[in-house]
Amino acid sequence: MKCYVDIFSELSVRLKSIPEQVIKDAQEQNCWFCQIDIAIEAICMQMLDRQKFCEWLNSYHITTQHPKRVAIIMAGNIPAVGFADLLYTIVSGNIPVVKYSSKDRVLMEYIVNQLQDIEPTLTIEQYNGQSVDAVIATGSDSAALHFKSMFGNIPTLIRGSRHSVAILTGEENNKQLECLAKDIFTYSGLGCRNVSLIFAPHNFNFNLSVPQMPQSYINNYRHARALMTMQGKEFLDCNGALLIEGKAEFPRHISCINICRYDSLDSVKEWLSENDNRIQCVVCSQKVHSRTVDFGQGQYPSLNDYADQVDVMKFLLSL
Repeated sequence: MKCYVDIFSELSVRLKSIPEQVIKDAQEQNCWFCQIDIAIEAICMQMLDRQKFCEWLNSYHITTQHPKRVAIIMAGNIPAVGFADLLYTIVSGNIPVVKYSSKDRVLMEYIVNQLQDIEPTLTIEQYNGQSVDAVIATGSDSAALHFKSMFGNIPTLIRGSRHSVAILTGEENNKQLECLAKDIFTYSGLGCRNVSLIFAPHNFNFNLSVPQMPQSYINNYRHARALMTMQGKEFLDCNGALLIEGKAEFPRHISCINICRYDSLDSVKEWLSENDNRIQCVVCSQKVHSRTVDFGQGQYPSLNDYADQVDVMKFLLSL
C-alpha cells in the first residue's frame, strides 16, 4: 500500500483538474454550490499540500493495529465539507463508513472514487445503518440530538450548529475589508465558518460590497428584507445583504449580518469567552481568541484547525 503522503498528494493533483462535468453535476444536485472551486482550492492548499501534510502527520504517533469501523455522517451545507473527517479516519488507520449527504453526494463520491483508484487496497465503505464501532456526525442542533440518542452506546464525536464572528478595530485597510466580504459571502454564508456577526467600534462606518450571489441566496435576501420592512425593523440595505445594528446575537437569515458596537476589546473578549461553545472561528487582525484567523482566511481551515476545537485524530486514535 502506498504511504498516506503519496496517496493524498496524488489526490491533490487530481482535484486541481477535476472534470467540469463533475462540477456541473454537483451544482445540479445542489443549486447553492456555486463556489466549488474555492472548496477544492482550500483543500489542496491547506490539507493536501505535501509539506503541511507531513508536518501535521508527524505530530501524531499512529500505531493502529486493529482498525475500527467509523461511521462518518456528512453534512452538505458547503462543498466537500465532509472531506476532512474522511481524511482523518483514513490516516488514523481506521475504516471510514461514509454516509453521504444528499446535497453533496456527487462531489464526495468523486473524491472517494479517486482515492480508491489511487490506492485500490484502501477500504472505504458506505453506511447503510450497519453496526459500527464509532461515529463522527455533523448537522444541525436538532440532528445532533438525534445522533446522540441513536448512537449513545458507542464512542461519538457529534457536532451541531456553530457560527463565526469578525472583530474590527477601526484600523483595517480596504484590502482587509474586501477580504472580510469573502469571509461573509463565500458559500452564500451557509458554512459554520461564515461571519454573520461583526463587532465594531462606535465610530466605525463601512460599506459592504456584496458579490454576485446565486438566485437561491437572492430569494432569501428579498424575503428577509420584506419581512423586516413589514415588522418595522431598522436595517441598512447593501443591495444583497442587510446590516442590522443591535445586540451581539447571530441572525436568522443568511443574508443578514448583525453589527454590535463595542467600547473596549476586553468586553468583546469576555463575550467570546462566554459564547465559546457557539463559535467556530473569529476573524480579526489581532489574536483575540484561540481560533482567530486573518481576514479572508475564514474558509481555509488547516488540518489541525479542527471543527469545534476537538482534535479528531486524538478521538480516532483512542478507539
